[in-house]
Amino acid sequence: MRLGVLDVGSNTVHLLVVDAHPGARPLPAYSHKAELRLAELLDDGGAIDTVGIERLIQVVKEALEVAEDQGVAELLPFATSAVREATNADVVLDRVARETGVTLQVLSGADEARLTFLAARRWLGWSAGRLLLFDIGGGSLEIAYGVDEAPDAAVSLPLGAGRLTAAGLPGDPPEASDVKALRRQVRGEIAQVVGDFTRFGPPDRVVATSKTFRQLARLTGAARAAEGLYVRRDLGRADLRSWVPKLTVMPAAERATLPGVSQGRAPQLLAGAVVAEAALDLFDVESVEICPWALREGVILRRLDGMRNGADRRPEGAQGPPEGAAGRG
Repeated sequence: MRLGVLDVGSNTVHLLVVDAHPGARPLPAYSHKAELRLAELLDDGGAIDTVGIERLIQVVKEALEVAEDQGVAELLPFATSAVREATNADVVLDRVARETGVTLQVLSGADEARLTFLAARRWLGWSAGRLLLFDIGGGSLEIAYGVDEAPDAAVSLPLGAGRLTAAGLPGDPPEASDVKALRRQVRGEIAQVVGDFTRFGPPDRVVATSKTFRQLARLTGAARAAEGLYVRRDLGRADLRSWVPKLTVMPAAERATLPGVSQGRAPQLLAGAVVAEAALDLFDVESVEICPWALREGVILRRLDGMRNGADRRPEGAQGPPEGAAGRG
């Protein structure tokens, strides 16, 4: 069947259309993105402002039209940290539901980590052994570790590249003192959770997912996206460390000219690099392998598992109806 995953993230609203069946590998069929940057559309009280809500509603309507054009039979709509942490989240969700017919399922941070871990485990297989995963999004950093499909430990920290850029790096390029303060903040927060993972022993394989890590890997010499999903891509700690000082003195326009860096993501690249470097340092990881599958694929896989078992399944702690139950009204 043709499924559509509607991901309302901190940076983008992304509709991924896949052809999927229980027991089979989901095959991407179409991708539609809109850069919304909800994390940057918050007022002083932490609420998504009126402009942000209106833009979100319009983008969701456009995604629904694309889903219909692409023959999507079932839509899996969800939202992550930007909506989850907004002080007016209930108002936002209600407006979206009333004006588009879409009930967004709000994932908890822990569920983001668990679903992303599931996607990485399925991509790499059981031979990966004990798996440690990092994911830097626009609003949060997810870390997960385990030997099975459900991680033994999973956390979400408010260390997304977009969030940190908006809150801590106002200059272009930023002041050295701001970068130093951000580095101290990031390392302090990650250090508090390292022990939750290291008590399980060293991982057999370390992977990273999503756009920030892909861009950093490309920047340090990994293969281009055009070379395909199955080409191995790695990001080394030493290479990353050498790039952070360079990114610190570059304005966003200059970062946008670097290999693999998009204009829209260029302002966030430095904050993402600071978080990635801190994670690798504090977990004593020399290199991470970039995994092509992440949260969206995890949501698809969870839905397919539910279909195979003859019941709807949704991540524990999530709000809203079971995955797949929401759609156009």
